[in-house]
Amino acid sequence: MRVLLAGFGPFPGAPLNPSAAVAQALARRRRPALADLDRSVHVFATTYAAVDRDLPKLFVDKPDIVLIFGLAARRHQMCIETRARNALSLLFPDASGRRQSTGVIEAGGPDALFGRAPFQRLLSAAGSRKIPARLSRDAGRYLCNYVYWRALRRAPRGSPLVQFVHIPPVAQRSRPARRSKKSHAPTLAHVITAAENLLIALVTARKH
Repeated sequence: MRVLLAGFGPFPGAPLNPSAAVAQALARRRRPALADLDRSVHVFATTYAAVDRDLPKLFVDKPDIVLIFGLAARRHQMCIETRARNALSLLFPDASGRRQSTGVIEAGGPDALFGRAPFQRLLSAAGSRKIPARLSRDAGRYLCNYVYWRALRRAPRGSPLVQFVHIPPVAQRSRPARRSKKSHAPTLAHVITAAENLLIALVTARKH
């Protein structure tokens, strides 16, 4: 089974984007449930041009599962996105400084595209005391929503199985000092563990 794991690089306001580290870590994890997977990893530059250029090439290898992570800087849970909206932000530039000139991804297209993953199963697998998880119907209007839309468009009948997941900011290795208000943030290790459980649930669903 071929699995494509992807994350994003930095973008304005987020000089450190942990989504890339999560995807790279999953490509290296050694668990019996992951032993038979042919895993590849890709880190998108956080630009619309990079998604348009790279995504078609990544689908050439015909992955069975496409699991993409992105950072949601204002969220405190892992958000399993259930749909991509036909919407673009006119306000926020990508990492190259490009702003969109239209508020939709696909003129004349549907209002939304819906994923076909077993969302409740993914939610049960990913959530924990260390990092809560929830289902989300709003992937935003930025690159995360954009790549999810483009990937779902390439999987009209659920093959490959495409899933996008927003992760919250992670706790930085801190200087020992008093606890800050951000001390509730999960560690990168907690996010990677939750992501691994989610991947195993996707693999199980794809096999059956």
